[in-house]
Amino acid sequence: MSTSKHVLSSTLGKKLIMSLTGLFLCVFLIVHLVGNLQLFYADNGKAFNEYAHTMTTFAPIKIVSYLLYASIVLHAVYALVLTLRNRKARPVPYGMYRGSANSPWSSRNMGILGTVLLVFIVTHMSNFWWKFHNDQVPYIEYRTDLNTGETTSVELVAGEFNGFVSYIDNGVEVIRAKDLYKQVGFAFKNLPLVLLYLVGMAALSFHLIHGFRSAFQTLGFDHKRYVGAIRGIGIWFFGVIVPIGFAAMPLYFYFFK
Repeated sequence: MSTSKHVLSSTLGKKLIMSLTGLFLCVFLIVHLVGNLQLFYADNGKAFNEYAHTMTTFAPIKIVSYLLYASIVLHAVYALVLTLRNRKARPVPYGMYRGSANSPWSSRNMGILGTVLLVFIVTHMSNFWWKFHNDQVPYIEYRTDLNTGETTSVELVAGEFNGFVSYIDNGVEVIRAKDLYKQVGFAFKNLPLVLLYLVGMAALSFHLIHGFRSAFQTLGFDHKRYVGAIRGIGIWFFGVIVPIGFAAMPLYFYFFK
C-alpha cells in the first residue's frame, strides 16, 4: 500500500494519472461529438432533446458522467501541480534553454491551453448543463404520426409541464421534453460566446495534438512500430476533425438558424 501511495504521489504517478484521465476525456469527446451531431438534424431538435434526456437519466451514463467530472478535476489539478513543480525545479524561463526552440509550441504552452479550456468548460457547463439540470430551459411537445412519419411540435407554457413523457395516442407518438435544442440556438446567437467556442476549439486542437501522443508515451507506447499511427490519430482526428466538428455547431446556429 505504501509503495502504491509513493508511486501515485511521485511525478511519474501524477503523469500516469494525467495520461489515463486525458485518454478517458478523449473517449468522452468522441461520444459527445457523435451525440451533438444530432443538432444538425432537421427535426426541430427532437433527436437531440431525446439524446439529452437519455444522457442525463440513464443510470450507467450518469455513473460515467461522475467519472467524467472527477477526471476533469484530476487532470486540471495534476497539470497545475506538475507545472508548478517544473517551474520550481527550473526557475530560468523554459525558452532560454537550448533546444526549446525545437519543441512544439503546444508542448511549451500546455498550461495556457489548459487554462483556456478550463474557462471554456466552465462557460459551457453554465450555459447548458447547469440550466438543463436546474429547469431553466423551456419545454416542447412533439407529435409524430406513426402512419406518415410527419412530426409537428409546439412549445409548452412555462410551468405547464415538468419532466419527460413519451406515449402513443391513437397512432400518434407524443413526446414532451426539455427543449435544450432551443437553449443551444439561443446561446449561439451570442457572438462573444461563439467566438469563445472557436478559441476554445483552437486550444483543444493544440492541446490534443501534444497531449494524445504524450499520454501514450507516458504509458510506454512509444515503439516506432505504432508511434506513427498514434501521431496521425492525434493530429488528424483529435487535432483536426474533433475540434472542427464542435466548432461547426456554434457557427451553424449563428449563421443559419
